[in-house]
Amino acid sequence: MNRPFCILLACAFAASVPGSAAGASAPNYPNNRAPLAPKAYVELPLGAVRAKGWLGEMLERQRSGATGRMDELYPEVMGPRNGWLGGDGDQWERGPYWIDGLLPLAWLLDDAELKAKVRPWIEWILRSQREDGYFGPATDYPGEFGLQRNNSADWWPRMVVLKILQQYYSATNDRRVIDFMTRYFRYQLKTLPDKPLGHWSHWAVYRACDNLQAVYWLYNLTGDGFLLELGDLLHRQGHDYTGMFLESDDLKRFNSIHCVNLAQGFKEPVIYYQRRPERRYLDAVKKGFSDLALLHGQPQGMYGADEGLHGGDPTQGSELCAAVEMMFSLEQMMGITGDVAFADRLERVAFNALPTQVTDDFMYKQYFQQPNQVMATRHTRNFYEDAVHAQTDVVFGTLSGFPCCYSNMHQGWPKFAQHLWFATPDNGVAALIYSPSEVTLRVGDGRTVTIAEQTAYPMEEEIRFSVRMTGRGGERFPFHLRIPGWCEGAEVEVNGERVQSPGGGTIAVVEREWRDGDSLVLRLPMRVATSRWYENSVSVERGPLVYALAMREEWELKRFPDAEVRQFGREYYEVTSPDAWNYGLPVRVADKPAENSRVEVDAAKARSRYFWNYENAPVRIRMKAKRMPAWGLYNEMTGPLPYSVGTTPCPEEEVELIPYGCSTLRVSEFPVVW
Repeated sequence: MNRPFCILLACAFAASVPGSAAGASAPNYPNNRAPLAPKAYVELPLGAVRAKGWLGEMLERQRSGATGRMDELYPEVMGPRNGWLGGDGDQWERGPYWIDGLLPLAWLLDDAELKAKVRPWIEWILRSQREDGYFGPATDYPGEFGLQRNNSADWWPRMVVLKILQQYYSATNDRRVIDFMTRYFRYQLKTLPDKPLGHWSHWAVYRACDNLQAVYWLYNLTGDGFLLELGDLLHRQGHDYTGMFLESDDLKRFNSIHCVNLAQGFKEPVIYYQRRPERRYLDAVKKGFSDLALLHGQPQGMYGADEGLHGGDPTQGSELCAAVEMMFSLEQMMGITGDVAFADRLERVAFNALPTQVTDDFMYKQYFQQPNQVMATRHTRNFYEDAVHAQTDVVFGTLSGFPCCYSNMHQGWPKFAQHLWFATPDNGVAALIYSPSEVTLRVGDGRTVTIAEQTAYPMEEEIRFSVRMTGRGGERFPFHLRIPGWCEGAEVEVNGERVQSPGGGTIAVVEREWRDGDSLVLRLPMRVATSRWYENSVSVERGPLVYALAMREEWELKRFPDAEVRQFGREYYEVTSPDAWNYGLPVRVADKPAENSRVEVDAAKARSRYFWNYENAPVRIRMKAKRMPAWGLYNEMTGPLPYSVGTTPCPEEEVELIPYGCSTLRVSEFPVVW
């Protein structure tokens, strides 16, 4: 039997991965073109990855839910009057936002009906280009609710369209996209000196990195030197995130930046690092995340910002748009650097923040979520934008809160699925994010292989891969596996033969001659642990999941008054619970959670098609807690969080915790008590 293989452990950061193996043949998937620094990992064409299991179910629910039906559900914006279809309606971001999620969903599912909905947008955009390269709607228009929207020539919504066209080319290789983007980027280079990014609005200044990454993407295809000049110009005109993270205290203050701008902008130093591979750009992002966590961090991977930065109190809101944009930023940074920490954070957001903020049928969304959220009702809360949104920020509706998330939420799961797998510069394959899926790609000397990933991760510890290839003989190639930073005692097994455990926070590389039918098993042991947050409170974690107090849910459908329907939609859900919530964790439980808890895994639920709700939660953690009578409601929220360590006269009782992503109502930051 052919079993020779080696395990290589790489500290997965920037320059440690991009090098190719000695004697390797030409790359199967081209990396960055010089002088851009090589990426650690190379994105695969759209459609190379197929979601399976629970992740496939999420995409199916999007297809039958709002993503597949926005033209019916939001016709005044997504219908034929949209400016991006040549109409006299919305000419800004909302139409492109929808297509930015609908397009990858359509090709991931290979759905002819969804593709048919995408194509009119693509065709109109391509036909709209003027001789000078400008494209899109060309007239001002009155905004919704009597407000004047930004000039239709604003640079910002075109950045979303650039992302759409990248994905379309990846799926179809339509040459028109290359010619179109080349002409537009020549227009930008000529026009930006007189009409810079901030000429019409500040949004383009803060989100310039979406434009920048598209410029480098095109440069890799064409090699046109003017694109590097344009990239430098965009970097200079865009918000200086590198300086902000390294040299200012902006992330240590309230309201210093808009939450979605920050989520999108986090990747800018790493995107530009490809052009100027200086360590300070990578250090800036690391420091940025560290400073953000210090004052605004929340356990589900996001931060308090409703909409401006607003601190880490677990009753402060976190916007759905910020979650999906942060995921896209992390997907980009992960591929460029190979940094395991970015992949860990991506899973934290995807498996905790994202599923709880959209209803099971993918029809209603919550504008802001709260880490400690015991009522989702229409009421005044301590949010930066509370008065503007008429107290609708935490109910589950369509246009409630603000409509941007109803348009933008669609990109989260499709792009997550697309970035589970990457090609490697040494002609191998990399599994950087784990979920049930299947990838087909070229490896080694160009051999096409399919690798199936079977798992209930993040609800289980074991991930099983099987290799399929046609023809005789095997193919030698490396198989890269991310070992999460939280994991101790990981194990890799090939065809039943165990390999010594790699350490957490690394990339394990299994290089061997692979044959049809070979199997690889990765085990990632998950221990119950705690982390410290606002007021020295603790959150309970296990693997990539945060756990929250299990609270029964009572959903009530309500209608908006007729006068508010145009602004907030027709109806919304409020969610309440009869259960007590004001618990603290005893000191011994907070300090030694693994020894003072009991984990129960329902294997049938874990391997079901859908487990992201209270009833279907597959993992439950039981531990002791104490009621804290002095901790009560305030404005239909948990009142001020008691500082840890406090006291309470109540006896201990057993409580049940479920994954944060399975909860709607919850406490996920617990005071510590004697």
